[in-house]
Amino acid sequence: GLQRSISNSEGDLLFLLDSSGSVSYYEFSRVKEFMWDLVRPFTFGPNDVQTGIIHISTMPTMEFPFDRYRSGDTLQQAIRDTRQLMGDTNTGKALAYAKEKFFSNEAGARPEVPKVLVWVTDGFSTDDISEPMQLLKDMGVTVFIVSTGRSNYLELSAAASQPPEKHLHFVDVDDLPIITEELRDAILDVIQANRLHAADITSSSFRLMWPKLLSQETGYYTLEYAPTHDLTRKRTKQASGADTSLTLSNLAPETTYEVALIPESNVHYFPPQTTRVTTLAEEISPAQVLISESGPHSFQVSWAPTLDSVSGYQILYGPLPGNSVKLVEVDGQHNSTVVENLAPNTTYLVTVTALYKSGMEKSLSAKACTQEEGSKVRHLRFEDMGPNTLKASWDAADGKVLGYRVRCRRQAGPSSVVSVSPQIHSVLLTDLAEGTTNKVCVKPMYKNQPGRGLCRMVRMQPGELGHLSQGKRV
Repeated sequence: GLQRSISNSEGDLLFLLDSSGSVSYYEFSRVKEFMWDLVRPFTFGPNDVQTGIIHISTMPTMEFPFDRYRSGDTLQQAIRDTRQLMGDTNTGKALAYAKEKFFSNEAGARPEVPKVLVWVTDGFSTDDISEPMQLLKDMGVTVFIVSTGRSNYLELSAAASQPPEKHLHFVDVDDLPIITEELRDAILDVIQANRLHAADITSSSFRLMWPKLLSQETGYYTLEYAPTHDLTRKRTKQASGADTSLTLSNLAPETTYEVALIPESNVHYFPPQTTRVTTLAEEISPAQVLISESGPHSFQVSWAPTLDSVSGYQILYGPLPGNSVKLVEVDGQHNSTVVENLAPNTTYLVTVTALYKSGMEKSLSAKACTQEEGSKVRHLRFEDMGPNTLKASWDAADGKVLGYRVRCRRQAGPSSVVSVSPQIHSVLLTDLAEGTTNKVCVKPMYKNQPGRGLCRMVRMQPGELGHLSQGKRV
């Protein structure tokens, strides 16, 4: 019951067949063989896969709508009986026809069912395809393109659904069988989306989702799953008839699992649904270490990601240069901690080590700098120095100041930044328009990082009232 079954698929699959005179009779026959080989494993019908064909010619022509053929035998004969129309290669018209006529109730298209377009082309079109193709994709149609000629890669990669490496194939017409299985699997990924499918895939788990088939009163679900390389390791879970999802955990990373959902109904028979899910590569933590909120005696250490497979973290820190090291331990549910009782104006080496439940360890280091003691500007004052000019003065900051940075954000006019030496504690601010409110900030600069600045708002009064009105501290 764990083998992949293509009968558990549901979608409307449209072939856009180049039937113009630019295609030889031999090429046309080979493409028809390819189309049938591609869909042959599917089950056809109103609750499974439906297939239709539109000819690309001078005018688009419907060979048969989605709901005409309900069995593989009748569909195979219909594809064999398809005849080439010749004429011009008006692909754009055929795409517009598909949007207006084919993906509709009249042509047997079903609402809320995945839509797929497979366009087989020799790479030549006499009209524009970009706009009608985009309109189809905007409707939710997934576009696959198979080029058997010398096509413009950029044009076709833009026309196909993204990413192009999954939806665009270049192949000689005689080598079409080479891509059949790969293209069929890509189509399956689309048309199985409304059936049993996986979401929230991680390295050790994924969530299975399926349409509502049963109820609490009418039955239950049995889930079977096993790695594809060893189907003898099959495991089984049960879910209530009211459930439509179940999370499988404790899985191996980078492993493909075969999954079967078996509805156990006491009212109707429902065939099993199957899917194939590959877990992600195992994430490694920490992959990033960040230092923030640095002060004279503390800073915050943060890391990412946090994983269920990690039991705890060790944070080792010590000054550079030096050999003394201290340790802080944090449980695996947290991704940050504050390191305290540090020396001011000092560079520290911080190492975060993840302790995995498996016994594995992973470390990552970063440098952190504490601020100068009392590293802030105090008592910012302003003095009127004449029209449109102020003198900003401040008291010296503590510690080994390398200089000060003064920023003036003008209400009218450009902002300005002035850097001065540590011995200078005032600057002249010019070009301050009358009647405007301006923001002035002074920040001390240290060897490792800036200190804490002080900002104040200052208002320039209209000329007849004087020049300066000091604002509040910010």
